[in-house]
Amino acid sequence: MENDYDGFAEAYAAETENSLLNAYYTRPAILNLAGDVTGRRILDAGCGAGPLFEALRERGAIVSGFDASAKMLELARKRLGDDAALQVADIGAPLPFPDGAFDDVVAALVLHYLEDWSAPLAEIRRVLKPGGRLIMAVNHPLLFKLVHPGADYFETAKWSDEYTFNGRKAVLTYWHRPLHAMTDAFTAAGFRSAVISEPPPAPGAHERFPEELAGKTAFLSFLFFVLEAA
Repeated sequence: MENDYDGFAEAYAAETENSLLNAYYTRPAILNLAGDVTGRRILDAGCGAGPLFEALRERGAIVSGFDASAKMLELARKRLGDDAALQVADIGAPLPFPDGAFDDVVAALVLHYLEDWSAPLAEIRRVLKPGGRLIMAVNHPLLFKLVHPGADYFETAKWSDEYTFNGRKAVLTYWHRPLHAMTDAFTAAGFRSAVISEPPPAPGAHERFPEELAGKTAFLSFLFFVLEAA
């Protein structure tokens, strides 16, 4: 099974808890784009071990989360408490939530694992109230071209990369799609693009990761969107 996080959930959670790409880039960027979430009903799609869920809850949101990995949800329950609204679900399948249940959906580093975006985006649109927001991050489309210079940027293509999470090797498999294919999918699902962001790392990142960020004000890794349910 591709991207079976059950096999390396603990290593992934430990590695990404305080990492540059997660703790000092993705999560702060998502929270910044979300703004004031006090009292907002938010679905954390692909919540993993729960760090973003926790941060949103601390900011006053009413958060629910799901993940396809039971092991990840086990870690999330330890972090968030037994009363946290968590369940196993697959973003590629019908979601176990009623229509219009949420003000926002956050999907941080989730959709780039999927070849087809039409069904997942339609489900996210369904569970959002009209005017609700999808706040998401995916691999920047130029990343594929940087890793595979000879590849065709304009095709939807499957690719894999090997990582070491807290000393444990794992292979993640992604689907690249060009930017216009992303925005076309958003429009087809009934979303309007409100923000497209290529943010700098969070405050404190340069002090904590001086070698990785030497001479850089920003770097190319993920692309962030705020989409409004039309």
